[in-house]
Amino acid sequence: MFSKPIDFLAIGDTVVDAFIKLKEAHVTCSVDKDNCEICMKFGDKIPFESATVVAAVGNSANAAVSAARLGLRSALLTDLGGDRYADESLASLRKDGVETQYVRTHKGMPTNYHYVLWYGDERTILVKHQEYPYTLPRFSRKPKWVYVSSLGSTSYEYHTAIIEWLKANPEIKVAFQPGTFQISLGIEKLKGLYERSDIFFCNKEEAQKILRTDESDVKKLMSLMREQGPKTVVITDGPRGAYTFDGTDAYFMPTYPDPKAPFERTGAGDAFASTFVIALAKGKSLEDALAWAPINSASVVQDIGAQRGLLTESALGEWLAKAPADYNPRKI
Repeated sequence: MFSKPIDFLAIGDTVVDAFIKLKEAHVTCSVDKDNCEICMKFGDKIPFESATVVAAVGNSANAAVSAARLGLRSALLTDLGGDRYADESLASLRKDGVETQYVRTHKGMPTNYHYVLWYGDERTILVKHQEYPYTLPRFSRKPKWVYVSSLGSTSYEYHTAIIEWLKANPEIKVAFQPGTFQISLGIEKLKGLYERSDIFFCNKEEAQKILRTDESDVKKLMSLMREQGPKTVVITDGPRGAYTFDGTDAYFMPTYPDPKAPFERTGAGDAFASTFVIALAKGKSLEDALAWAPINSASVVQDIGAQRGLLTESALGEWLAKAPADYNPRKI
């Protein structure tokens, strides 16, 4: 059992990502560079440049590693299969200093394994989540922060248990970064989680989908999202920056200038969201959290996968010291 309280407990599915770097593909986008599609010849043999397998990733696993790198006592509550990929994932998490007491393995089941079609600096991910028997463990000590993110499509009852546990422990701070299934459930089914969230994260397109609106003004989207319960809402808008609203003040934060062209973008959003929460957990202000988050995101896209580029606090400080003069949160 833990001898000390956990600073940061991430809850969500863990996966193994197989990055397949494509050599030939055709990408088409709308005039505003959104809604892009990747095309390959149907029924043909498609050459690829390389294949790289990365264990112990996924929104919550990435967040747990981010917290450990930045100096928090970090743990992960997740489910793995009973295969070699589970062993590799556990070894990877422990190497990064993530507590694995709450990682459960299931004999006879495979670990989640995703294929990442990597072309240029972007990727398309082929996903499959195993139907694990999700259960909430007993905690000997309550974590200070809980970070809830992507879970599989059979996890609705598990969400209900998480919500009831969080309601019974109001002193725990909660961050919610919904994944695909959680977004598809809609607000009403996860109302308790939205209402219990101290910090809520999504990108602009996800906000429109969650709220079922075509509203494009981010400030209005944040206000609408906050009406659903979260105390502070953070909405990212890719290279256009990020926004936050706590019910009183709204801020815009520009992206951190890339030191060089992005290499591969997997995990940029996870790095942003987790680093924002970690800064608050370490006693930083909202403005400080806004300055920290884009830096880890900018670092992650300089390497393959979601974790190799995650920074330590000293390294993040070095990036911050080199930031341009206009790299500051701006009230809007």
